[in-house]
Amino acid sequence: MILVVDDDLDLVDVVRTALEREGFAVDDAGDGETALTKIAGDTPELVVLDLGLPKVRGLDVLRQVRVDNAVPVIVLSGQSDEADRIVGLELGADDYVVKPFSPRELVARVRSVLRRTRAPRCLSRLEFGDLELDLTTREVWLRGDAVDLRRREFDLLAFLCASPRQVFTRDQLLRHVWDSEPEWQGVGTVSEHVHRLRAKIECDPTRPGRIVTVRGVGYRFVP
Repeated sequence: MILVVDDDLDLVDVVRTALEREGFAVDDAGDGETALTKIAGDTPELVVLDLGLPKVRGLDVLRQVRVDNAVPVIVLSGQSDEADRIVGLELGADDYVVKPFSPRELVARVRSVLRRTRAPRCLSRLEFGDLELDLTTREVWLRGDAVDLRRREFDLLAFLCASPRQVFTRDQLLRHVWDSEPEWQGVGTVSEHVHRLRAKIECDPTRPGRIVTVRGVGYRFVP
């Protein structure tokens, strides 16, 4: 069940329609106090949370949720100020969508966050032929030899490997791997890290077969 928290009833209806069309069960709350009660009573799979709420502010809801709950949260807000985004992400938001927004984009963000949070946490090792990743020790081996990866290189590789063959845009990778936004950090950062990874795990970095470019879209990992 997805809990949509917003005092704008028209917006709630739009989000509900978009999510239910994709097969999600949806509940809603019109203020922060009600949201906290519903989250505590029947933890949803994901919360879509507005910041400008009556009774209890959205950031305070997020702060309280993160004290004792790991439910994923997508902040949905008309506040596009960089400081608000940073505070939301630092408090533990999994994604941040600014109004006005596309309902289709929001559904895609919901699916993306759920894919990450639903991943079996007991899995500590990923194996793709001669490429192996240990998610606990953050070690990588290629044909039995250790591969020396920097922190973000490992984060990027692990994220792509968690969803084989799924295409991610550079903007999505900035959000999910760097916890950043294209407005704050250039997408060239992603391209540079992909270039470095290819040099370390591809047989021929000039003709990559693992981290593949999908022209005009982004990158995907091919096992």
